[in-house]
Amino acid sequence: MGEASIVSELFLERLNYCIYVILLMIGLWAMLAKRNLIKKLIGMSIFQTAIILFYVSIAVKEEATIPIYLPEHDPHAGHSQAEDDQNVSISTEHSHGPVVLEAGTIKGYANPLPHVLMLTAIVVGVATLGLALALSQRIYQGYNTIEEDELLLKLDRVDERASLSPVETQKKNTKRKKRSGQTKAKTSSDAVAPKNKSVKNPKDKSPTKSVNKKASKNKE
Repeated sequence: MGEASIVSELFLERLNYCIYVILLMIGLWAMLAKRNLIKKLIGMSIFQTAIILFYVSIAVKEEATIPIYLPEHDPHAGHSQAEDDQNVSISTEHSHGPVVLEAGTIKGYANPLPHVLMLTAIVVGVATLGLALALSQRIYQGYNTIEEDELLLKLDRVDERASLSPVETQKKNTKRKKRSGQTKAKTSSDAVAPKNKSVKNPKDKSPTKSVNKKASKNKE
């Protein structure tokens, strides 16, 4: 009976707390394990929602009223009246200041502090999520990706380029210019070479002239 009562108390009577813990773990896992920025933001919103539900459930009371004075507890509900001429006027008058409630009456009111804090947390969470989505959009426009691994590689390349001194950058630029000039010279020489081969030497004798000379010798 003891073990059954413990199980029922932990899982049946407090089932909502178990659900909140599961949501917390899902959100934390998504924030740590996922590499996509949008998935990380979804995990963050799940984490925030679980915390808000947890605090609201703590402040819930059965058969409790809102934290406003009931008519019987309100010191400003009625004016003081003299019940009897023999009684002292001080004892018959009700004070119009704050009234200290007893412990039994306080239990009938709900605590408003967790609800107010969670309203503030909702506003902050919405603002944080909107800002994070805007930053993710700008990152995608700048780097064409929102994957964490690819972003880290690209950022490392940018840091390497920025860390180079101006002397080294000038040397690299001169080397690139020399290489580009050599490639251009090679391409121009390759283009001129076949043209030179196709040009005939003017000193070479044509075959028609040699044939005419032989024919004139035979006639003689």
